[in-house]
Amino acid sequence: MVKFFERVYFNPKWYDWGVIFLLAPFSFLYGGIALFRRIFKKKESFSVPIISIGNLIVGGTGKSPFLISLIKSLKVKKKIFVISRGYKRKSKDLVVVSANGKILASLQESGDEPFLIAKSLPEVGVIVSKNRKEAIKKALELGAEIIFLDDGFGRVEIKKFEILLEPKQIKNPFPFPAGGFREFWFTKYFANLNLKEEKDFFRDVKVKNPKPKMVLATAISNPKRLNNWLDEKKIVYKYYLNDHAWFEEKKLKELLEKFKANSILTTQKDFVKIEKFNLPISLLDLEIKISPEVLEKIEKYIKDFDAKKD
Repeated sequence: MVKFFERVYFNPKWYDWGVIFLLAPFSFLYGGIALFRRIFKKKESFSVPIISIGNLIVGGTGKSPFLISLIKSLKVKKKIFVISRGYKRKSKDLVVVSANGKILASLQESGDEPFLIAKSLPEVGVIVSKNRKEAIKKALELGAEIIFLDDGFGRVEIKKFEILLEPKQIKNPFPFPAGGFREFWFTKYFANLNLKEEKDFFRDVKVKNPKPKMVLATAISNPKRLNNWLDEKKIVYKYYLNDHAWFEEKKLKELLEKFKANSILTTQKDFVKIEKFNLPISLLDLEIKISPEVLEKIEKYIKDFDAKKD
């Protein structure tokens, strides 16, 4: 069922359009409500720059790795906090994942992407909460001077600088449930920066510890996008789970034995969930390089925000 909807949402066949048009009236209703909220919802301002990294489609466009690379690339010397929902985490309410250089919560309490951010950016604080305003106030209590919202484009109740990562061409333009868009496609023009891959940012993917025979195991949205960086001759099997799903060590060992593979090939996001397993691992190491022009615009926003405060 998941594979069916991924195909319909991102790359529909001719015979999928009947289902798409059947669901289209619900999409217009869903998109209309989202647009109404975006235009008329009162936005709350805060005392520090808030920068949102978001997208318009269900699933991934590399928001978390982009955020990690962005924070590493910025020249500002301020106390930074990242706020995320922590999707599929095994905890409720607000959790401080890391602060002052220390990881304070487990992977299960944090969720995979926030935990990856905390490990990748040890000097940055990370908070997970469904209530973003509550999380912002907690970050301010902890001394935040800049706040980044991971997947924050839909949080229309907060005044912020919007960075939207545009997906590569998608053949289905409808919002949910007929398509994979979270809102009408044209709401991208509400963002301060619309960034396109291969123009404004670039992916550099290398395989660490490559082996002759590898099982690809991943729990990301639309996993076929990894094919661009795979040496198919070395992939003996592809094991896909739903986005953010948790792995079982026993199952991965069975796959290694069944296909006589030398290692499990996985992504950085997945690796945090299996690194403690007693398994040979090969890693799809992703680095995102952001154009200097984009970095200049973000740094200018931070500088101008601080100047207005003074």
